[in-house]
Amino acid sequence: MKKLIILSFGFVALLIASCGGNSSQGELVGVGDAGDWFEPTPYGMVFIPSGSYNMGLNDQDITYAHTSQSKTVSIDPFWMDETEITNSEYKQFVYWVRDSIAKRLLLANDFEEFKREIDPEVLTILEADGYDHEDAQNCFLNWDIEVDYNRADEEFQTALNELFLPSHERFYKQKEIDTRKLIFSYEWVDLKQAANRNNKYYFDEDFTGGEYKGNVVNSKGETVPVKDRSAFIMQDKIDVYPDTLVWMRDYTYSYNEPFARRYFWHSAYNSYPVVGITWKQANAFAIWRTDLMRNYNKANELPVYQDYRLPTEAEWEYAARGGLDLSMYPWGGIYTRNVHGCFIANFKPLRGRYGDDGANRTLEVKRFAPNEYHLYDMAGNVAEWTSNAFDESAYSFTHDLNPDYRYNAKSEDPPALKRKVIRGGSWKDVSYYMQVGARAYEYQDTAKSYIGFRCVRSYMGSDDYAWDVNNF
Repeated sequence: MKKLIILSFGFVALLIASCGGNSSQGELVGVGDAGDWFEPTPYGMVFIPSGSYNMGLNDQDITYAHTSQSKTVSIDPFWMDETEITNSEYKQFVYWVRDSIAKRLLLANDFEEFKREIDPEVLTILEADGYDHEDAQNCFLNWDIEVDYNRADEEFQTALNELFLPSHERFYKQKEIDTRKLIFSYEWVDLKQAANRNNKYYFDEDFTGGEYKGNVVNSKGETVPVKDRSAFIMQDKIDVYPDTLVWMRDYTYSYNEPFARRYFWHSAYNSYPVVGITWKQANAFAIWRTDLMRNYNKANELPVYQDYRLPTEAEWEYAARGGLDLSMYPWGGIYTRNVHGCFIANFKPLRGRYGDDGANRTLEVKRFAPNEYHLYDMAGNVAEWTSNAFDESAYSFTHDLNPDYRYNAKSEDPPALKRKVIRGGSWKDVSYYMQVGARAYEYQDTAKSYIGFRCVRSYMGSDDYAWDVNNF
């Protein structure tokens, strides 16, 4: 390992020497490939070109909520999921957390097939970097092998016992995973706090060292001094399993037990949008999805792309409009029926005739036609979380280039500070909330049977490509 590191540094030194040598013939030629960048389309996503539009309602504010105004904003290009995240896709997240807990905590110590060969030198380096011995060994787990939870091996099943419900909590004596133990530990970099001018690194006189000045609010809401760059790395834990009881909690005097029991786990609903997800769970999913792609690309020596995240409110509305700047709905018209008299979205039509559009509750994704950007269900089916905090006057103080208003509410904050913007309306909403400019909110720690989400990823190329797509 040390020989490889020495060779790597030698190669870097060679590159530096060549850059400062005679290859440029004394001219300023720059560093790196000057060719055009090409970013492949992420699976399941569509490209949203850059552009400007008038953000806000295109019709009367019938609720007199006064939560939006007309404002011209400009948006950078990005990728967006063509559908809401489905039960099937979210299950991949849940299963990954389940399997990682099983391998890391319960199986790796006793079953050799879940281990990779440990390089002693690398193990020493990891421990020197602050990993304890157990965490360092976890870096060598065999993540490629799947866990067979039905394996007929008493020793294997005994090792997994901690992951299952205790016998006295089982319904109908069925052996089930204890979903309360599916906890995802994750981290992210808070660039906004890192960019604060007060958080600055000061070198000493001879530039041999220095120290940071300033404070940062950590993920627990505590204000702590900045000691080094690790202060900007936020860490959190969250339970990942959806709240399946929202199908009963969101109703009063209504029979919905079948949906509570089957909506998420039954394969019949795999292509339905996931619900019962809080804003924090949606963010955790986006971070996990980023790590999933990043780790694969690194292992296969591929480029590392931008992070997945929730869309900003402005990005969501821009994408929903589909390039039709003055449209009331994503499909461009002012009506909720097509020329044949059929409803063209899943919402609460007429005087509450839920099923007249094809379903009393949610529908599988892609049931209705997409908008001009080829995005499905930007109106109806389920409302969608955005990354932004909700403030009635946000349009007045946010920037007109990629407007973005965020506040990471703490547990002790009042409810008004925990509001997050949701967009698009749902199966339970009247048509007003399906308008591309209509705003609503829900609390970040609350799950509902009518709120889902989709992810976006910033485009890494220049605006030239986006301009060409938009204009030719």
